[in-house]
Amino acid sequence: MRVRPLFCSALVLVACRTEATQSPTPAKAPIPEAVATEVVVNMDRKTDPCSDFYRFSCGGWLDSTPLPGDETRYGRFHVLRDRNNETLRDILDTAAKDAAATGDAAKLATFWRACNDEAAIEAAGLAGLAPVFAEIDGVKDTASLLAAAGALQRRGVKVLFDLEVEPDYKRPEINIAYLGQGGLGLPDREFYLGADPQFAGLREGYRAHVAKMLELSGLPSADARQRAAEVLELETKLATVALPREKLRDPEERYHKVDRAELERTSALPWTKWFAAAGRPDLAEVSLTPPAYFAALPEILASAKPEVLRAYLRWHTVHAAADHLPSAFVQENFAFYGTALRGQKELAPRWKRCVETTDRALGELLGRDFVAKRFGGKSRDVALAMIQDIEKAFAAGLPSLSWMDDSTRTQALGKMHAIVNKIGYPTKWRDYGPLPVGDDHFANLVAASAFEFDRRAREIGKAVDDTEWFMTPPTVNAYYNASGNEMVFPAGILQPPFFASDWPMAMNFGGIGMVMGHELTHGFDDQGRKFDGEGTLREWWAPAVADRFEDRAQCVEGLYSGYEVQPGVKLSGKLTLGENIADLGGIKQSHRAFTTWAEANGLDPKAVALDGLTHEQLFFVAFGQIWCTNATPESERVMALTDSHSHPRYRVNGPLANFPEFGEAFACEPGEPMRPADVCEVW
Repeated sequence: MRVRPLFCSALVLVACRTEATQSPTPAKAPIPEAVATEVVVNMDRKTDPCSDFYRFSCGGWLDSTPLPGDETRYGRFHVLRDRNNETLRDILDTAAKDAAATGDAAKLATFWRACNDEAAIEAAGLAGLAPVFAEIDGVKDTASLLAAAGALQRRGVKVLFDLEVEPDYKRPEINIAYLGQGGLGLPDREFYLGADPQFAGLREGYRAHVAKMLELSGLPSADARQRAAEVLELETKLATVALPREKLRDPEERYHKVDRAELERTSALPWTKWFAAAGRPDLAEVSLTPPAYFAALPEILASAKPEVLRAYLRWHTVHAAADHLPSAFVQENFAFYGTALRGQKELAPRWKRCVETTDRALGELLGRDFVAKRFGGKSRDVALAMIQDIEKAFAAGLPSLSWMDDSTRTQALGKMHAIVNKIGYPTKWRDYGPLPVGDDHFANLVAASAFEFDRRAREIGKAVDDTEWFMTPPTVNAYYNASGNEMVFPAGILQPPFFASDWPMAMNFGGIGMVMGHELTHGFDDQGRKFDGEGTLREWWAPAVADRFEDRAQCVEGLYSGYEVQPGVKLSGKLTLGENIADLGGIKQSHRAFTTWAEANGLDPKAVALDGLTHEQLFFVAFGQIWCTNATPESERVMALTDSHSHPRYRVNGPLANFPEFGEAFACEPGEPMRPADVCEVW
């Protein structure tokens, strides 16, 4: 999270507001033939849009797009991700063929070649882990455990708990360290504690998997089986004292700042050992998430035998490294986490995994070339104009919210005006000069993990860098940052099917416009609303207004808790609340922005645009089609338990059924599924 200035910057990627939007795209430009064809074939005209709009807009795509064997979920996001990854692959292959490359190009080429050299990885075996195993084998008590855990954290292995660097929620201009509960190998605490037979089966599969990985790492078979059972027992104790995922959504639950003396007094752990091994022995304060977890840790660890602690560290070390070790580790890791847990049938090709690995390690280096290839022309100008229209739509809607009072409404408007928008790529590229890259793939990964950890750790206690990005340019995603009061839209998502500068604006507003409205609404969801325009966590709402907001949020929570993703598997309305509020607000803001834009540019939203669809109906279809997704039943069950986002079907039908303008656009009768009598509305 990052803090942002309250004034409008002249920096190239920051959106400054103008009084009137001049459309960079002709209002009546024809729809490109290929785009029009794709929209139509992706639909299912046999489905009544008033019964199931997700199926109406996506049915053709769902029926004609089988789930790839190397995917557990595959939708329009993933199609774009694959297209972006193909571009990255071309960039990396070109760099690798240049024998005369130097500097950054040579670094990318060397990293890429090493990642794809499976013969060298097989020959290296576990040589890269030998010094780590030696350190783990020296663990004999809690002090040596904490020292080993701190060193592992720097290598990218998160055991017991995790360290994140974020602004102080109360002083967002300064970074502090946040220590959070963690150290589990299964996706969530519920997988350890749930009584459902499916959880019992997964736990047994997990125990067998841990045993196999320990055996592959060098433990005798019988010892590996015993230690795996003990590791599962230890992790179950950690899960028992961890807070449920839903509670951790509350920023006030995540913020508990203590100084070093209080930390060592309230949690009887040898913290000096951990901080020294992590490279920051000087840290004077941290925030604990939650304090009760850290208070319980000493007793849990003291009750574990040293050989169990060593097995726990060894397991998490090979687990974190599995995809970059010899093929036996890769296949065993895939068999459990891919197939058993999520229903994936095939391992992704090596090149796909290496593109993602390179993006994680050298993302802003690789991203420069991606931006040059895929983000040019007037894309940025159109995107900036759209964001301005979305913000104006939000402001225009505030007076109609009867549940707000004038004071809170004025402050909300001030916070919106303070939002900083980042489009495409950073203004200041990260310097990877200090990161050594050679022919040893595993050594490169260790170096990249240490480079990133050390870079972030150095920021603790220092002023926030407001130019920093937390997604790489090719990423197909976007985010709102509450402490920075900023919206960030990487070049990777500013592509079809979300956006194209020459597309009809009905499609752009239905696609990326909805994403923009979604991120803007995050600033005012159940979490974002607790931060003011400067990114400070404080109560700036009048108490009565806050109560009325919570009433509306409860409506949304109850609505989504009733949606099933698989028979007997329902969404958690509490876990997904923030994303659902953002979806409900996002479609409202983007629709208002589109109709306002249409009026200003002489376009009749009710006129036919494509295959009998009006421009307004095309807006809704474009929105529905960005969410077309097929998935395995296993992955949908995991998603329902662990993902703060709702199932794609309900990211379409949920917001639209609660948006009267949709029902009017498709002439839905009151009482039909997509036009219920009672609706939820927040923003």
